[in-house]
Amino acid sequence: MIQRHIRSKINHRVVEHSGVLYLGGVVADDKTLDMKGQTQQVCSKIEALLTQFGSSKRKILTATIFLSDFSGKDAMNEAWLEWLAPDDLPTRTTVGVQLVKGTLVEIVVSAAK
Repeated sequence: MIQRHIRSKINHRVVEHSGVLYLGGVVADDKTLDMKGQTQQVCSKIEALLTQFGSSKRKILTATIFLSDFSGKDAMNEAWLEWLAPDDLPTRTTVGVQLVKGTLVEIVVSAAK
């Protein structure tokens, strides 16, 4: 059974199937923050969504991180490693892309329930 949660005009924020939560791309609300600040805000939003639907950051299976400026990767990594315990690190891919103006980082995760 597929369950879809938090419908927007173009997608659902979370789709659930077979005990896995799939989150759409999450971005910071405050575009004035630097790379680390936006990453911290995105991680907090991801954690809130996972908690809302019965999971946690400890259950993240995989993440894809999109950066608008790859020179900010160290700052992003710093926030990422402050957020997750070493034993809870998921598989991860980081990609440099063009994002909406002001958005420095967008993160997509899948997590077990």
